[in-house]
Parts: sequence; C-alpha cells; structure tokens
Amino acid sequence: MALATRSGPAGPGPAVQAQFLHITDTHLVAPGEALYGLDPLERLRRVLGAMAARHAAPGPEQARFVLHTGDVAHAGAAPAYDAFAEVLAGFPLPMHCLIGNHDDREAMLRALPAAPRDPAGFVQGVVDAGAFRLLLLDTHVPGRPYGELCEARLAWLAARLAEDARPVLLAMHHPPFATGLQRMDCISLAEPEGLWEVLAPHRARLRHLFFGHLHRPIAGSWRGIPVSTLRGTAHQVAFDLVRSWRLPVPGSDEPAAYGVVRVSAECVVVHQMDVLDEMRRFDLSPVFIAEGAEPAWLGRIRPELLPLSQPVPVHQPEQESAP
Repeated sequence: MALATRSGPAGPGPAVQAQFLHITDTHLVAPGEALYGLDPLERLRRVLGAMAARHAAPGPEQARFVLHTGDVAHAGAAPAYDAFAEVLAGFPLPMHCLIGNHDDREAMLRALPAAPRDPAGFVQGVVDAGAFRLLLLDTHVPGRPYGELCEARLAWLAARLAEDARPVLLAMHHPPFATGLQRMDCISLAEPEGLWEVLAPHRARLRHLFFGHLHRPIAGSWRGIPVSTLRGTAHQVAFDLVRSWRLPVPGSDEPAAYGVVRVSAECVVVHQMDVLDEMRRFDLSPVFIAEGAEPAWLGRIRPELLPLSQPVPVHQPEQESAP
C-alpha cells in the first residue's frame, strides 16, 4: 500500500492518522496544599495552559485528545479529584484518564463520570481513533503500590483485541518490565506473563505501549512492543540505578513534561515537551540568507524532497539602533 507523503513547511513523511498528547502522574492534593515542596495543582494548570495554547487550535500541532496514564491524585482524596474536574472544565481537549496506584477507584469515578469503565467496574475502556484503537487498562490494586491485571481485566482485554483487527495502542499505569530503577522496579506490574499471554497472538498489530508510574523519560521495547513514558506534571523520580529497593524513592525537581504522539501507518513518534524549564530557544541554522541566494543547507536535504514546494524564506538582519 502506498503511503501518502507531504513536503514543504510540514516536513516530509507519511500522513499522520492521529495526533494526541500524553501526560502522567499529576499527584494532586487538596487545593492550597503542597507536596514535596511543590504545588501539584499549579503545575498542572501551567501544563494544561501550555497544551491548550499550542495544540487546541486547527493546524499541524492540533491534538485530538489527551491521554493521562494515572495517579491523578496523590492520596485518592475527593478534594483532589474535585480540583482536577474543575481545571478540566475549561480545558478545550478531551481527557482520557487511567487509574494509578495512588488513586482511589470509587472516588475517582465519582468525581470523573466520563472516565472509562468496563462492565466489572474497572477503569478500562477503548478510544476509537479511526485508523487505530487505544485500549486503556486498569492496573490498580487497592492499598498496594504495585500493579496487577486479574483474570477479569485480562478477559476484557482479550475480548477487545479479538473484536477488531485494527492496529492497537495500549495504555496502563504500571510498566510490565524492569527498567533498572530498583526502587521502582519492585512496584511495577506483578506477573506480567499473564498480560503477555493475551497480547502475544496480536503482537503484529500492537504499535505502542504508553505507561506512567516512573516519573522519568523512558523509551524502549518490551518483547518487541515499543514503549514510552515521561516525567509527570508534579514531582519526579531521580535517575538512580544504584540505590537499593530497600531505601526510599529518590525524588527530583526536574521540569514537568507532556508528550506529543503522532501516529501514521508507518510509525509512532513521541515528542517529549518540557514545561517550566525556562531554557532559551534559538536557531541552529545560519541566521541570515541574502536575497536571491540559495542557502547552504539545501545541499544536505534528501534528494527526493527537492525542489522545495515553497520558496525558502528570506531572513533580513535586524537594524541596529543608533547609539
């Protein structure tokens, strides 16, 4: 099957079938309260503001929805979920929320009636994105930091995979594999073999697995399935491959982040966008191109993309002000 391509300002590559955003681990507490010296609600507001400003309006960066991979609240308290519902009321994009180990299933569903729910009451559901499906899994174990997928949840997943032949993206809070972060690996998904038994027959159409829980930018693959997560909107877990699982989780004040996920027939690309980082942005290419001149970088462009569909913009040097 031929893939549609485009060139010019939008860049080369296969046509994007869907674009959405990914956030995780908001860890909200009651409004006005702090957590590890930070204000999780204010940090979330700033992340939502950044996403709305850049990804709500029509254009190449517009997103269809936001995926939240769990730990909406830090202690599963009703005031935290009420605050989350309040900030979402003015947010222009749909939000699909998973449940994490810090959440409370009943309190979350009571405050967020639009959250996914399967017939057994688990926070599981399907997002139909046209060319593919996004399956949302509930790995919550009440009162425990690790995750699990019981027989009922796995049966639900097996049924969803069997009922439709389209490509699939998966989302869950707990990763089903070890990362080397010992303190977090001991509270990942318990007994991942059960999950793999359900997924293995459908391996060829499993495009990506999104997860949360780790508060770190991580990408790789699990048994051939591409995986990724990112920093939360609240506090972070410090990178530490030495600290024993018997010691406290190492924390960090690294910036919040969100992901921009671009899905095409050929690939899934995840861009991680830092928020609250205060770093400067600048051009790496030559700043000025003289009128009528051909920029040197054209010689480094892939030959099949030339000639450019639009002329190269001319940048004029700024006029220096008189002393």
